[in-house]
Amino acid sequence: MTDGRLVPIGDTRLHVVERGSGYPLIVLHGGPGLDHHSFGDYLDPLADDLRLLLVDQRAQGRSDRPPPETWTLEQMAADVTALARALDLDGYAVLGHSFGAFVALQNAVDFPGAAAQTIVSSGLPSTRFLVELDATLAAFEPVELREQVISSWEREKHVQTADEVDELSRDQLPFWFRDPLDDALFADFLRRTAGAVYSPKVLRRFANEDYGGIEVEDRLGQITQPVLVLAGRHDRTCPVASAEAIAAGIPRADLVVFEQSGHMTFVEENERYLEVVRNFLRAGP
Repeated sequence: MTDGRLVPIGDTRLHVVERGSGYPLIVLHGGPGLDHHSFGDYLDPLADDLRLLLVDQRAQGRSDRPPPETWTLEQMAADVTALARALDLDGYAVLGHSFGAFVALQNAVDFPGAAAQTIVSSGLPSTRFLVELDATLAAFEPVELREQVISSWEREKHVQTADEVDELSRDQLPFWFRDPLDDALFADFLRRTAGAVYSPKVLRRFANEDYGGIEVEDRLGQITQPVLVLAGRHDRTCPVASAEAIAAGIPRADLVVFEQSGHMTFVEENERYLEVVRNFLRAGP
């Protein structure tokens, strides 16, 4: 997916790829420092029913590069609502995975009801994210892969080039998939995400700031729209117990657990993932 357009939203322009027609679904990729290639290709079948809006978030992918002081989770959350206004969307949903889930949930807290529905996939917007990460990493085997992942996270803090981001991402991927790693699935993921435009400056900034230090747990009760929380049973960064805690704090939330998945639910159980998303959106607000 290399087409698309730049949509002006105040101080910057976001690159948006559109697929299909009908009820709009704004899709926020993982990362930071990645683009919609890491997520969007797996959601393409949803374009049979929906208007998919695959967004390269602020300063990432093919979007413009506004001043670094604006590269915050709060601003990225505000960008979602600004994008919906710029596109004159009359009712829409937001789906964010991993880092995109941080942004999606922050948007739901800061702009309750702006989106008719919100889907949070494999992301914990709190300091619990880093605590869980450290705990599961300590148990990650084999030791060689554990050391590879630890090294890659340290190198994120100094990353300079897109090629380095690509290398770091490949080093980390075994940690995001469940054990045992399905080699064919892994190879297909690398093939599908080829051509991504990486943003090393954005990754470096967030890696040095604990990925934004976002805390919204004490404000989850402000969310008014229905929220769907998605989690993989074997996710090392967003364990089911933590996903349950997030869902419990939201007045109108449902939790779906993917029993055969790690962090990459949309890859590892793609057909069920798409079915769950479709059913939630069809139910309406």
